[in-house]
Amino acid sequence: MRLGIDLGGTKTEIVALDDGGGELLRRRVATPRGDYPGTVAAIAGLVRAAEDELGQRGTVGIGIPGAESRVTGLIKNANSTWLIGQPLRRDLEAALQREVRIDNDANCFALSEAVDGAAAGTEVVFGVILGTGVGGGIVVRGQPLVGANAIAGEWGHNPMPGERHHAECYCGRRGCIELYLSGPGMARDSKVSRGGTPPSAEEIVAGAAAGDAECEATLARYESRLARALALVINILDPDAIVLGGGLSNIDRFYETVPELWRAHVFSDHVATRLLKNRHGDSSGVRGAAWLWQP
Repeated sequence: MRLGIDLGGTKTEIVALDDGGGELLRRRVATPRGDYPGTVAAIAGLVRAAEDELGQRGTVGIGIPGAESRVTGLIKNANSTWLIGQPLRRDLEAALQREVRIDNDANCFALSEAVDGAAAGTEVVFGVILGTGVGGGIVVRGQPLVGANAIAGEWGHNPMPGERHHAECYCGRRGCIELYLSGPGMARDSKVSRGGTPPSAEEIVAGAAAGDAECEATLARYESRLARALALVINILDPDAIVLGGGLSNIDRFYETVPELWRAHVFSDHVATRLLKNRHGDSSGVRGAAWLWQP
């Protein structure tokens, strides 16, 4: 049995998978925000409760909104800031009395979609999270690529190609891809007036479908930027498939428009890379955490 845990900013979820990927159990609790000891206790409690209910012991994989330093073993680059600088793996292994595997949540998403999701059987997969932020993960031959600095796939904090006005990102850099391609980024870019409040991505998509010219222009700018940013990834990584996740992955028109647009920016006479919608939706991250344990 494989246990996967998705440690999010507001909720922590566990799933138990059998050897074939069938779901045996799924539970979630509120994440103890700002409370590191409470977070460790919550994860350990989920594992123990799942094993008690199912009557068997499992391997444990955890997806986190950050990375584990290759130098110190401490957590870095985490949106859940109370994890930063903490020995999360060591503390969980002590609490659970077994080896624990930890990876970035975007890597877990990519792994889920590469193992038994939209890109199953594909050699090189780039998984993209388009939501409140922008993340990315790489899977090669069924294994997540971590990298020498534990930052493989972190495309969201590279400069957006082709843009001249560079706002400051929370990371301290300017012009980051995340500023343009996150859900809040799309909303900020909209010229649509909603009484001084930027419209949500859902409102922009609905407006475009209803013929609103400003909403359509916002989506067109977004698609152009997404195509340019993904073309940069294709030129470096040359993946077989790119799988989109996060809330903005539900905008169906992207899967036709973006591959048409990225052709102008990819250094090839033909682009074989496929742009795919995820198969497992919100479940991909927690399933990928479970798949961190493979033969």
